[in-house]
Amino acid sequence: MKYDYLIVGSGLFGAVFNYEMTKQGKKCLVIDKRPHIGGNIYCEKIEDINVHKYGAHIFHTSNKKVWDYVNQFVEFNNYINSPVANYKNELYNLPFNMNTFSRIWSDVKTPSDAKKKIEEEIQKENIGEPKNLEEQAIKLVGRTVYEKLVKGYTEKQWGRDCKDLPSFIIKRLPLRFIFDNNYFNDRFQGIPIGGYNPLIEKLLEGSTLLLNTDYFDFIKKTKDTFDKILFTGPIDEFFNFKFGALEYRSVYFENEVLDTDNFQGNAVINYTDRETPWTRIIEHKHFEFGKQPKTVISKEYSIEWKKGVEPYYPINNEKNNAIYQKYEELASKEKNVIFGGRLGAYKYYDMDKVIESALALVEKEKNN
Repeated sequence: MKYDYLIVGSGLFGAVFNYEMTKQGKKCLVIDKRPHIGGNIYCEKIEDINVHKYGAHIFHTSNKKVWDYVNQFVEFNNYINSPVANYKNELYNLPFNMNTFSRIWSDVKTPSDAKKKIEEEIQKENIGEPKNLEEQAIKLVGRTVYEKLVKGYTEKQWGRDCKDLPSFIIKRLPLRFIFDNNYFNDRFQGIPIGGYNPLIEKLLEGSTLLLNTDYFDFIKKTKDTFDKILFTGPIDEFFNFKFGALEYRSVYFENEVLDTDNFQGNAVINYTDRETPWTRIIEHKHFEFGKQPKTVISKEYSIEWKKGVEPYYPINNEKNNAIYQKYEELASKEKNVIFGGRLGAYKYYDMDKVIESALALVEKEKNN
């Protein structure tokens, strides 16, 4: 059978593109090497709880067009992301706000108290041009907030001491001088009722789907079957790592089913000391205000990436960006292959930005 598009990857980018091009009367075949749809937003049902298999995904956007777009397919609840930090069994609210500051310093009661305390700490350090991430963070938030809430978490995320990390990784650390634990500033926020799978299912309706299908094996037998290919996998892999592998940080999860209805009282708790091996614990039922008799938690660990390990966070330093530009140049010469999504663009995207970029590509394709 002849198709207009082969869409490689059934994650959010590929699924949105599929839906829109199908609406235009195009015939699409979607393939995915995983045994399930949805990419990293896939939810696995355990104990009647929608478990975010690849880590917490909280939809948030200030783009009303994007919010209206996703709400045409599924209904969203009113979940607000309000993570908690656990530093050596001391609990602090995130993001850094007046609840955090008044807990750290017993004599801080007002915004001016907090500003004064932080500014005193910054001045005391007398840091000129920050030479590393530690100095950059201290210059932004002072030593106490840095030591308790930034240092250990960041070192676990990157697998390196903050003194050995470049300062540009932390360009800003938002300080809020209000009593507000809402992590995101975006106007719209929530989780699809029933998890993300129904959203992807709606976006893939009407197209042929093949799971457990590796593109590089599949294309050998079928390359003349498609007018165009949308490739959402790693761009360096597509070009057989011609200029070397692009680097990522990765994560892995340890899931536990616990015989209690409420383990930690919050969906996300970050562990900000270096000694605790995991970066955070996710208790999935709280994303949907679940009342199930048991609970499922995921301990999340940050790990070094190597080939064969799932890539999560692009390391967009000078070296990797230079390599990516070479791949981007090769990609621009491909007549019938389009690259998109987090791995295709070597860029970390929030979900709303994935949708924005997919819709932008659709407009471009419609005009071609």
